[in-house]
Amino acid sequence: MNRRDRIRAKIAAKTIIEPDYICPATGEIKTGCHIWTGGTSGEGRGGGYPRINLDGGTMATHRANWINENGPIPPCKQLDHLCLTRLCIREDHLELVTHRQNMKRRDAAKAKREARP
Repeated sequence: MNRRDRIRAKIAAKTIIEPDYICPATGEIKTGCHIWTGGTSGEGRGGGYPRINLDGGTMATHRANWINENGPIPPCKQLDHLCLTRLCIREDHLELVTHRQNMKRRDAAKAKREARP
């Protein structure tokens, strides 16, 4: 088994795959998240992201999975969770964006949550 397959297997061993579902508001089919059940970056500011130990060091699991499957993350880019679920590592729920785009999306999602009754 090569290194890429070992990383894939290690990630799969601690991932729960949620089923796809139909959005009640729109009727469209939504894909379920792939939820990391292993360690996280803890609580507080910047906390709650999945963490994995690879070769004696730790890194964000969603980044490790992305790099393993798609190659390096370009400079000045970040992975944005389109599903708004920090523990999700599903590749098609992640998008390469600039820091500014990521912060704008975060702020919009926060405003939307706060506007709910």
